[in-house]
Amino acid sequence: MDIERIRSRFPGLDGGTILLENAGGSQVPQSVADAIRDHLLHDYCQLGAGYPASDRATATVELAHRFMNRYVNGEGIGHVVLGSSCTSLMHVLAGSVGRTLRAGDEIVVCEQGHEANIGCWTDLERLGAVIHWWKVDPETGMLDPEDLREILSDRTRIVAFPHASNLLGEIVDVPAITRMVHDAGGRVVVDGVAYAPHRAIDVRSWDVDFYAWSTYKVYGPHMGALFGRSEAFEDLRGPNHFFIADDDLPYKYELGGASHEGCAGLCALGGYLGELAGSPVDSADECGTDIVQRAFERMKELEEPVQVRLMDRLAGHSAIRIVGPASSDVDRRVATVSFIHSERSPVEIVASAHASGVGIRHGHMYAHRLCTAMGIDPDPGVVRISAVHYNTISEIDHLMDALDPLLSGRSAGIS
Repeated sequence: MDIERIRSRFPGLDGGTILLENAGGSQVPQSVADAIRDHLLHDYCQLGAGYPASDRATATVELAHRFMNRYVNGEGIGHVVLGSSCTSLMHVLAGSVGRTLRAGDEIVVCEQGHEANIGCWTDLERLGAVIHWWKVDPETGMLDPEDLREILSDRTRIVAFPHASNLLGEIVDVPAITRMVHDAGGRVVVDGVAYAPHRAIDVRSWDVDFYAWSTYKVYGPHMGALFGRSEAFEDLRGPNHFFIADDDLPYKYELGGASHEGCAGLCALGGYLGELAGSPVDSADECGTDIVQRAFERMKELEEPVQVRLMDRLAGHSAIRIVGPASSDVDRRVATVSFIHSERSPVEIVASAHASGVGIRHGHMYAHRLCTAMGIDPDPGVVRISAVHYNTISEIDHLMDALDPLLSGRSAGIS
């Protein structure tokens, strides 16, 4: 698929605003929206009742779980729990860990992380957990694995960290960190929210214990998803009703059940990925892990020139400080780029972008602790521009052409 054909699948791109705030939520293909609508109109009923519409709804929810597990290459080794958001799922997981805590158990949280994968763990301190911080370099915001090694002990229970910072865009070496934590006897909880829109997830090869992402940031409905290995779930007790067995997965962790219409939208995503991979499918059951991986390889190919152009245009302004890797290397970062300006406030820069018809934002991006660690005022925070595979070089140029006078100081006579 060429870029124009891809963009034609996303009606939201025709709304009159250039959307470069995809890290906050991506657009959905028409097929995903249609599936949600059709479910609400025809199969909007409770599961497991035995009549035809209920049977169809049940099949849709079961298919969504199977597909999401295959989507992350987790078939046969674990389960995917669906919920309203990544934040809610992290709290469910942390609460389940809390029910099995022993006094003195140690939990490592990462200063680089989104608050969704921090606050739920620090709350366990009241139950006797010992909290350790894996801190960032205050100049770069980057993580040093050797710093983590010094924190780990035989009491380490959980290490919670991001796969990619939703503020920095830095890609963390998940397999290497996971091996380090496993060698110490702990388990990892990886926040993949900022990574998942750009690259395929492979929980099998990375050997992670838990991996969470937001489906609404990966071209799907507003839901969160959490993969967990079977043996990792065995250590826990899920919070759902007492009469639901501990091994009834994923239902034991899905309070109130997953969104049925959301599940319909997730199933429809398989068709788009198949088209992107050059392997059309009629059902999510036909969308194998290989198709998902090829689709994301295509996304990476499409994103690379856009990411390079954005980094090059920003590098042309000496007053800009990139917050995160200054490299445009797609193996080091994703196309989520934050910056601050020595003279212009994030509020002013974002307002100028909005006036030119481009949607970006400023703030701490729920990485409040990271901003504080780097000496950045969380309010107004940073300017963030985030592209995905359906964005184009011309959209980057439109934004930067509009911002160039402000960023160079010409509009205010700054020398």
